[in-house]
Amino acid sequence: TVASEIMAILCLAKDIPDLKVKLGNIIVAYSKNGKPVRAKELNVVGSLAVLLKDAINPNLVQSIEEVPAFVHGGPFANIAHGCNSLIATKMALKLADYVVTEAGFGADLGAKKFFDIKCRLGGLKPNATVIVATIRALRLHGGAEDYSSKNTEAVKEGFENLEKHVENMKKFNLPLVVAINKFSGDSDEEINFVFDKCREIGCKAVVSEVHAKGGEGGVDLANEVLNAISDNKLKYIYDVNDSIKNKIEVIAKEIYGADGVEFSDEAEEDIKLLEKNDLDKMPVCMAKTQNSLSDNPKLLGRPKGFKVNIKNVGVSAGAGFVIGYAGSIMTMPGLSKKPAAERINVDDSGKISGLF
Repeated sequence: TVASEIMAILCLAKDIPDLKVKLGNIIVAYSKNGKPVRAKELNVVGSLAVLLKDAINPNLVQSIEEVPAFVHGGPFANIAHGCNSLIATKMALKLADYVVTEAGFGADLGAKKFFDIKCRLGGLKPNATVIVATIRALRLHGGAEDYSSKNTEAVKEGFENLEKHVENMKKFNLPLVVAINKFSGDSDEEINFVFDKCREIGCKAVVSEVHAKGGEGGVDLANEVLNAISDNKLKYIYDVNDSIKNKIEVIAKEIYGADGVEFSDEAEEDIKLLEKNDLDKMPVCMAKTQNSLSDNPKLLGRPKGFKVNIKNVGVSAGAGFVIGYAGSIMTMPGLSKKPAAERINVDDSGKISGLF
């Protein structure tokens, strides 16, 4: 499942031998004297690997315009690292001249974790970043109650959210392009405002209309990304060998824009336990709401004057990262009020309905 450490392991494993090593390193409990008990000590690594024998192979699919794509893996970006499998990405790099890979949720989660965890652990060297933005999202961050209708003033107010994401991505030393994912209700006035503001802060914005026009609607964006690609070297925002607390503070201040971090007593004890067992020299995967740059889902725009509250700290020792749990984050996200399963059915003749 998307919330399981095994999903993160599947997506970070290089091959079956590496998968087995990672599965074996899963911590399932701690002994009475605080020592980790790992899956390999339970002699279950072989059976776990058998369950994943076919799942480790990337799924090759195609778009309706017959463009090949790997759709493989899905760790949540708010509680895990939010990227498709390392195997699929590396396979794509061997098969194509250019590879586009997606990292889930906002750039403070998916992109940051893509660079910090997937690229670091997998040795990937990306050449450019694309931040996908929508006018609707900028309206929302600008305080609009109805974000589906034109509201240029709200877009102006909400742009500071996009500006922070652009600032964050520049810290990783890669060229970037802003893709405006256009909806039918977006006005030229709103789009032109975003064009102008992006130019002011030193990046290019391009409209993407692939949803309405297919591949034709993405040609301008594709050309701009090709122009942006460079040999810049990816720069990490912290040393992986730094302390857990320092790594969390760097993320909170540099990426979220926080004034600092407050650690609960439980989090302090968690960190001591991890340090005692030499489990602290790993990348940090922050578990945080996707609805805000802060750890409070109600703080829209570009929050300022806040501190990130770390309730507890855990480790996915198999996947290879420490997890800082910020705010009131749910680690097993639930279904929506009306999940897709309620719409799906099959009639007496075997015809399936409700999938699309």
